[in-house]
Amino acid sequence: MYDKQALVAAIREKALKFGDFTLASGKKAKYYLDGKQVTLDGEGVRLVAEGILDLLATDKLPDAIGGMAIGADPITAAVITMSAVRGTPIRGFMVRKESKGHGTNQFVEGPVQPGDEVVIVEDVVTTGGSSLKAIERVEAFGMKVAGVIAIIDRMEGGREAFEGRGYRLQSLLTIQDFGIDPPRD
Repeated sequence: MYDKQALVAAIREKALKFGDFTLASGKKAKYYLDGKQVTLDGEGVRLVAEGILDLLATDKLPDAIGGMAIGADPITAAVITMSAVRGTPIRGFMVRKESKGHGTNQFVEGPVQPGDEVVIVEDVVTTGGSSLKAIERVEAFGMKVAGVIAIIDRMEGGREAFEGRGYRLQSLLTIQDFGIDPPRD
């Protein structure tokens, strides 16, 4: 079972930094969430995987989960491992930023096939751009995207971007769990 307070404490200790930052979206911010500090930590990624599996358990389990390399890779690995431990195995996949240029030349890698129902995972969602690119590539491969799960929603337009395209975003946490108010536009 997912321990939300333990995940908040791990993120606060390892991943939340204050200062002046430029995010992947190009936005300027007074805080930065370095998700890899938690997803590449054994205890942190276990908490993440359990939380994601608990969210998935409320719906029909997808055939597979994955997202844009490299940020989603440790999340995917932890979730597929914990799903097997729980006796409800889910397959994983990776979405490349660019095709290999050799071999199968695919953007999507893993034991998945057209027609599979999948969930996209992400560490931090700001505008949703990275996951929307992953969705585009996954759908071009022929899979059906059931939704997106993030560790943290910065509450800066990502949820609305997904909903505007017909996808549901779920998150384990929002920035409000850290006492940070979302920006007002």
